[in-house]
Amino acid sequence: MTNQTNTTSAGHGGAPSLTVQLHMLDDGIAAPSYAHPGDAGADLRSRIDVVLAPGERALVPTGTSIALPSGFVALVHPRSGLATKHGLTIVNSPGTVDAGYRGEISVTLLNTDSHHPISLSRGDRIAQMVIQRVEHATFEVVDQLPDSVRGTGGFGSTGGFGPAAGAGTAGL
Repeated sequence: MTNQTNTTSAGHGGAPSLTVQLHMLDDGIAAPSYAHPGDAGADLRSRIDVVLAPGERALVPTGTSIALPSGFVALVHPRSGLATKHGLTIVNSPGTVDAGYRGEISVTLLNTDSHHPISLSRGDRIAQMVIQRVEHATFEVVDQLPDSVRGTGGFGSTGGFGPAAGAGTAGL
């Protein structure tokens, strides 16, 4: 079976559209869908009821499997409202669904709230799936990397959370 890429220029919200084969493993769960025109992520839903205690994680099935065309990936991101309001996130965010994977998409959810459990019901929107093109790199081993403005600076090398240099000195 050949998996063909079918893209058009008049997709959801004016963005290019890609046809992705979808198999729903549970008739009672809605297929992934975009909440608003132009949204990047399609909502994935929980296939089960689950309660996550503070600090607890669980692998939550979505009832969804897909066949992505070669050259594409699905990235599974947390939903911002669940993160902000309930401290719910995805352990390996973003989760990666490779083009060759045909199993059920499941999401490893983590309740980061230290005081309150979170209850999710079957059918609740728990994550969002973003489809993107993939570039494959050819890795070239070299003896030394070329210089750059940033160099080897990382992990906070561009500054902290304090006021910017010179801030708060006006009128002194």
